[in-house]
Amino acid sequence: MDRERDLPTWPLHALSRTMRVRPHDWHVQQTGEGPLLVLLHGAGGSTHSFRDLIPLLADTHRVVAIDLPGQGFSRMGTKARCSLRHMAEDIAALCADRGWQPAAIIGHSAGGAIALRLSQMVTAPDGAAPRVIGLNAALAPFDGVAGWLFPVLAKLLVLNPLVPKLFSLTSGNPARVRQLIEGTGSSLSDEGLALYTRLIGDRDHVDATLRMMAQWHLDALLKDLPRLTAEVTLVAADGDRAVPPATSVRAAAHMPRAHVVHLAGLGHLAHEEDPARLAGVIRDALDAPSRA
Repeated sequence: MDRERDLPTWPLHALSRTMRVRPHDWHVQQTGEGPLLVLLHGAGGSTHSFRDLIPLLADTHRVVAIDLPGQGFSRMGTKARCSLRHMAEDIAALCADRGWQPAAIIGHSAGGAIALRLSQMVTAPDGAAPRVIGLNAALAPFDGVAGWLFPVLAKLLVLNPLVPKLFSLTSGNPARVRQLIEGTGSSLSDEGLALYTRLIGDRDHVDATLRMMAQWHLDALLKDLPRLTAEVTLVAADGDRAVPPATSVRAAAHMPRAHVVHLAGLGHLAHEEDPARLAGVIRDALDAPSRA
């Protein structure tokens, strides 16, 4: 994927803006009027995953979707700030630079973890922590051997400059991408699969995703869950094979103002499979009364 050439063909490209706020060049899509919603995609994704959800939410809200550093059309200014905390800090700096005070932060998968950490760093217009809505939020460490093996492998991969190129060439195969997506419990249209194929064929995007995996640590956030002041809604799709619903149930039990909404018949990419249904769930969460 040639980022300069391909942006005009990307979903909702008319909403795209590049914002230089150190240390990164951020790709942001924004539209709508009203209370601000900040949308964060998961590892290996981009703003495209919200392509059908953004117009539905923009009827009543201002929506800002952000590509994580180095992923999608954002460019990394440094390769050393791909951890959960660093990405949250850098997004908070972007919000401060732009004067954004989100009423809510909506994060998918790993973006859900970033959303929780970001809620401690920014404020809503009323001065409180913004609401957080996690869509199949990745709020559990890898179990067993995978807990140390996956991060170690990711670190080894990013140390070899040839690996991201080879990975992007092999995993950019449409059949392989379909297999990866269906392995999460989701079924996407040919258009959706083609977009992921383009992303995974981009060496820089793959490199940034691997660096995120290598620097990813959840322990500090999980210890902080009892101290979070944000209203939290965790949306858990029962068919998710990447982040089981039990992950959301366990995490919510440790937060003082959290609850879980279960969705039947959808997988890890639920917001791409049925955006209208997810838009309804998000509106309900935004309108829900405060939980003591």
